[in-house]
Order: sequence, then C-alpha cells, then structure tokens
Amino acid sequence: MIRFFNEDIDYKLPHKQKTRQWLTEQAKQEGYRIGELNYIFCSDEYVLQVNRDYLQHDYYTDIITFDQREEDDKLEGDIFISVERVADNAKQLNITPELEMRRVLAHGLLHLCGYGDKSEAEAAAMRQHEENWMAVFPA
Repeated sequence: MIRFFNEDIDYKLPHKQKTRQWLTEQAKQEGYRIGELNYIFCSDEYVLQVNRDYLQHDYYTDIITFDQREEDDKLEGDIFISVERVADNAKQLNITPELEMRRVLAHGLLHLCGYGDKSEAEAAAMRQHEENWMAVFPA
C-alpha cells in the first residue's frame, strides 16, 4: 500500500491513484512488490531536521529514503520529500514542478530497489532508470 502524507506543508499530489499504480507497476518490473510505503511531503526545514537527526548530515536535500523492509522482495519504507526543494529543482531544470515531483517519487522507490547514486556511475544508472520510468507514466 502506497500512502501520501503532508507533514508541515500543504501539498496535494496530482494524479494520486495513477501515481500509485505507476509506482506499483515499476516496482513489479524491478522484481518487487509493495508493502507499506509512505511518501511524506514536507518543507526544506523538516527534511533538514530529519537529515540531521537520523543521518548526521547538515544540508538540504530533496529526498531522504528509509528502507524498512523485512522481506527481500517486498518494498517498505518512509520517503521524505521536500516540496520546496522539488519546486526549486524544477525551476532550475526549466520543467514543471509536477514532472520533477514524479522524478523524485521514482528516485525514492529506486533507492528501495537497490539503486544508489553516490558515484558518477551509480548516479548515471539511477538517472537512466528515472527516465525509463518517466516515459511510462500513464497518460
């Protein structure tokens, strides 16, 4: 079950049901099923505090993913997304915030599927998977 929450910001994800179906199908294509997966939309400051408290990182980021799976083939976790950072990224990339949010939603799920982004090679592979997923979002 994929659920969407707001923490300290008012945000309404467009096309919620389509997004759930898309993420579920992409996980399936990667060989996983969805357990309890929570996307938490919040502010820059909220994500910064999560970053400090749980990862000992003192910087802003658009997404933080916590893997909480108990079964190898079942994705479960909490994914915190800064709506403000996503909007800033969209502006810099000259795309809509909705499109950038979709990419970030995919990014978090890809982390749970085992994809990293620390090295240049990992980041390139992650980007390619994001693009592949974006191309199949239902019309």
